[in-house]
Amino acid sequence: EDDAKRMYRAYKHRLGTPASEDQLIYEEKDERFDLSMGRTRSGDYLFLMSQSHTTSEGRYLSAKDPDGTWKILAPRIADQEYDMEQRGEFFYIRVNDKGRNFRLVKAPLTAPDRGNWQEVIPHRADVMLEGMDAFSTHYTLTEREGGLPRLRIVDFDSGGSQQIPFPEAVYDAQPGINEEFATGKFRYSYQSLVTPSSVFDYDIAKGESKLLKQQEVPGGYDPARYQSERVLAPAPDGTRVPVSLVYRKGLVRDGRAPLLLEAYGSYGYPYSVSFSSARLSLLDRGVVCAYAHIRGGGDFGKRWHDDGRMLKKRNTFTDFIACAEFLVAEKFTSKKRLAITGGSAGGLLMGAVVNMRPDLFHAVVSHVPFVDVLNTMLDETLPLTVGEFEEWGNPKKREEYLYMKSYSPYDNLRRTRYPAMLVKTSLNDSQVMYWEPAKYVAKLRSLKTDKNPLLLKVNMAAGHGGSSGRYDHLREVAFDYAFLLNAFGIVE
Repeated sequence: EDDAKRMYRAYKHRLGTPASEDQLIYEEKDERFDLSMGRTRSGDYLFLMSQSHTTSEGRYLSAKDPDGTWKILAPRIADQEYDMEQRGEFFYIRVNDKGRNFRLVKAPLTAPDRGNWQEVIPHRADVMLEGMDAFSTHYTLTEREGGLPRLRIVDFDSGGSQQIPFPEAVYDAQPGINEEFATGKFRYSYQSLVTPSSVFDYDIAKGESKLLKQQEVPGGYDPARYQSERVLAPAPDGTRVPVSLVYRKGLVRDGRAPLLLEAYGSYGYPYSVSFSSARLSLLDRGVVCAYAHIRGGGDFGKRWHDDGRMLKKRNTFTDFIACAEFLVAEKFTSKKRLAITGGSAGGLLMGAVVNMRPDLFHAVVSHVPFVDVLNTMLDETLPLTVGEFEEWGNPKKREEYLYMKSYSPYDNLRRTRYPAMLVKTSLNDSQVMYWEPAKYVAKLRSLKTDKNPLLLKVNMAAGHGGSSGRYDHLREVAFDYAFLLNAFGIVE
């Protein structure tokens, strides 16, 4: 990696020789791109991928010829992304050249250039093709439709497919670790807001799933005590934004329940719901937990991301505000009982929405928040900056500078009342430097006109993800919950 923590060089090391003799395979000159390397499940090929947020280029080499020449599968074209798998005499390529949600093509190993691509699965406007994994007799597809993931298995010879069924309306399912190339089973993970994280093997011939392991929840956890659902909140432009909720059964929707609303909304990452045993501490005290699947994320594919990045980034913030207003209007909670939380780019979200609607929220927990957008994006020596010109914009361009300035949390603080706030950062964070939240809090203290708590908590040992030890992490969660429960008036 370079000084900005970008993977930019790939080397070949021969076992038993000094590292000084390693051979440089490839150096990526464009600072927007990162390198990654892998081996196909068949073991036949090595892949070297060069990827930015919007464009990719792949190289391949036969694993039987480690001293051979790496070849480009398809030269990079701006705003086109692809990745590849291999099985038999073909490369299988997931590419978004014909539509933002990707299609699947195959190409012969001997001539894989674009002119020889044969379509296997066409682009679908309402289905995001998130991934493809090749095995000896079949391939699996990770897709997303209606804001939810699905897993499909397709037979190479017959073309017949089967979809793994899932029992709940709100859930997350992902491929597991499937290292074996010749296998009749597919391992996947499943969880929901109510169901603990679970690992299954799917028997392809029988069409049956077998539970291998499920997260243990000490203390006699009974999922029947809790309920999850998904509602749709109307955004200002008419877009309907999903919100996933979980709460203890028996909830009375009279506006008196405390509610914690969380979101992220960047980089095209779907906000996948997950199980949390720690969250039971809130649910059992009557707190409703809600998760907004706002634009800027990838819950509905690339279109959902495109509508919440660059010069459309404000949609992310107005979506979140619309979700909060909807939950109040539907009497899940009230303004005086509504708390919000987010981290990193989700911390940018917290700062932006609090500036836009400080009256709407009662309390805020902001983790390692990216709040000084302009100064950070103007400093190209920092990690992530150049690569993220394709997510936020380049402030050296006038239009993009002015747009970022219109929402940058630090630059839009003003003299008014703000909610109670807990802002957390880490001294060794290489992604959001500690001085961003520190200067944000200092400026906010000089401007806010209320007497609500404004706390800055610095983890002097951790990085971007907070403490890595299991118990240290739980102590951090407990601190957040203590702040929230105090703000809700549940405990002091």
